[in-house]
Amino acid sequence: MFIKIGIIILLVLIVASLFSALTFLYKDKGQGERTARALTIRVSLSILLFVLLMLGFYFGVIPERGL
Repeated sequence: MFIKIGIIILLVLIVASLFSALTFLYKDKGQGERTARALTIRVSLSILLFVLLMLGFYFGVIPERGL
């Protein structure tokens, strides 16, 4: 149950970071570094999500065939 909540939270954070990068890109006209920072956070969260999914599968928290 906790793994599902963690996955959903990470997905929401990834989408929020992506839209914040879009907002920073629009406001800064490509001159600031806030866009790069937001995209770096998004990539880091995506890697964390991937590792979480792999660990959940490895330890049997996520079943091999659906729910």
